[in-house]
Amino acid sequence: MDRGLKGKAALVSGASKGIGRAIVQRLVAEGMQVLGIARGGCDVPGAIGLVADLRDPAAPAAAVARAVRDFGRLDLLVNSAGATQRGDFLSLDDEAWADSYAGKFFAAVRLTRAAWPHLAQAQGSVVHIAGIGGKMASADFTIGGSVNAALMNLTKALADRGVQDGVRVNCINPGSIRTDRLTGRIATAMKEKGLDETGAATFLAKSTGVARFGEPEEIAAAVAFLASGEASYFQGAIIDIDGGWLRAT
Repeated sequence: MDRGLKGKAALVSGASKGIGRAIVQRLVAEGMQVLGIARGGCDVPGAIGLVADLRDPAAPAAAVARAVRDFGRLDLLVNSAGATQRGDFLSLDDEAWADSYAGKFFAAVRLTRAAWPHLAQAQGSVVHIAGIGGKMASADFTIGGSVNAALMNLTKALADRGVQDGVRVNCINPGSIRTDRLTGRIATAMKEKGLDETGAATFLAKSTGVARFGEPEEIAAAVAFLASGEASYFQGAIIDIDGGWLRAT
């Protein structure tokens, strides 16, 4: 299916692995020019990789400037960077909170602010990758939950501005997606339960009430849809892609 993305330009953060890397791969396959940024760079064939630490307040604007310089335009920004620290609330100090917010929430704020004039010119869009934890509270995910909730609220606020400026802003909340972090949990379950990889993955998935874990490519497909003209009436949408894990509005 031709989504009309060929020749357009995208900037994707968190592009070195997992969901971010899958998004870069999908957008390249759609014919887009893509700059993928991450602390580990991005080695996806057909994309330009940029090594950058978005916790540095100056890095987001520099990344946007690089994308516009290389492509001459910017049609899509995907904020996928930032793994937040997990742990019980009482064990997390101020440094843990500051680092997690800097790497995910403030990185998204700064990238979006720098990209906005270019996105407005192109009548483009922003997609935030938050997480279903922003709707589900737990003591060992206090930081991640609050960061994801903040990204959802930011989506709504920017969508309000986007109506005026012609920029669409939407958000995806992945559930349990088969990334490196989840692979580690599966390996632990294999040892503790004496299961093979498939059995351990099934056990963990059922423990959260879903049939299976998601794949990064499934999130990437949703990003491609949101970036396309098919989603032209999506504005401020919060899309849960979690296999039915969240059973509340």
